Amino acid sequence: MIEQSKNRAHRGRLSFFKGEGEGEDLSVQRRDANLRTPHPHPLPLRRGEARKFRAVASCVLILVSLGGFAALAAPLSADMIVSVPDQVLALVDRGKLIARYSISTSKFGTGDSAASFRTPLGTLFVSAKIGDRLPPGTVIKNRIPTGEIVAVDAPGRDPIVSRVIWLRGMEAQNRAARDRCIYIHGTPEERRIGKPASFGCIRMRSRDIIDLYDHVHIGTHVLITVRRIHDFVKPEEPSLLARSD
Repeated sequence: MIEQSKNRAHRGRLSFFKGEGEGEDLSVQRRDANLRTPHPHPLPLRRGEARKFRAVASCVLILVSLGGFAALAAPLSADMIVSVPDQVLALVDRGKLIARYSISTSKFGTGDSAASFRTPLGTLFVSAKIGDRLPPGTVIKNRIPTGEIVAVDAPGRDPIVSRVIWLRGMEAQNRAARDRCIYIHGTPEERRIGKPASFGCIRMRSRDIIDLYDHVHIGTHVLITVRRIHDFVKPEEPSLLARSD
């Protein structure tokens, strides 16, 4: 009994790791799933119940199939391109610029080494989104809203605010990004946007991160690069009404 109590207490403890992205401790609580085992001898259905079950199962299968086709037909959101030299994040769909935002990457440069506080390069993807419908300026600590709202450029305040888009690396050069807690997130220090000022994350104005958050989904690709945005955007095609003289 003593050993079992110790095991239960051990499973209930929090495991802590360093959230390098903004230099704060983040906690992750590992919860054991409570799986219910099926009845060892399920009771047979009556004739009428069996017919109802088959009818319901058929409807569910049809709905799932239609939902799958709808998901395949639904357009994907544009890719994100983060230009470190431009300090700009762009939404680009097949070479067409959809939106453009000023940002702030790491003041320590680029890289993915542990405790480097640098912004990783290469292709990543959105692995989680936190902050649905939160008011602008809401503080998010350990990926949990605290309820506090911080004003823009509030003296001495530099928390994560408004929204969090958590990135996961897809390449060797950025494979530690998720464990380092590299986010795209809002910042109250909007006066610093447009120049490197973060501790590894990609900072945005609250209004911009809220707009971006609504345009991307889990799985959206993010390319962080030392190239310029214009290298990825096709030049505007001239209109048929445009003058040629």
